[in-house]
Amino acid sequence: MYLTTLLLVLGLLWPVGPPPPEILRGWRPPPGPYAAGHRGVDLAAAPGAPVLAPAAGTIAFAGPVGGRGVVTLALPPTGGPPLRTTFTPVTPLLPAGTRVRAGTPIARVAAGTHCARTCLHWGLLRGGTYLNPLLLTRRAPSRLLPLPGGDGGVRPWRR
Repeated sequence: MYLTTLLLVLGLLWPVGPPPPEILRGWRPPPGPYAAGHRGVDLAAAPGAPVLAPAAGTIAFAGPVGGRGVVTLALPPTGGPPLRTTFTPVTPLLPAGTRVRAGTPIARVAAGTHCARTCLHWGLLRGGTYLNPLLLTRRAPSRLLPLPGGDGGVRPWRR
């Protein structure tokens, strides 16, 4: 029920595109708070590409962290503490405290990244817990396709 409420509240947009970007590296949660892992997803994006707010929210932070530009967007009303989504490396376009609608340009992708090619690292947190940001996206429904062979994939059972 909580996830359903969350999906109804959020705008559910990709932060770069359209079309939906290629996922260069997926989310891989660490086994512990200080262990190695990938606490977000890397999305293919050209330098200077606009970064869009995936949902309505308030810019909680816009500035440098560790030599890279970062924007953090708080997503109320998504519970307590509210969800926060982060983007790096970026050049922020709006200051902290700015309220935005889903689809508003909030930054531009900056060159210099940890990917083999330019990308946007997209993270999602609730408090100090990292979550998979792909939970915020629209995805096409799954479809079962018939196997090749013209019989719709139906095979008689044989011993």
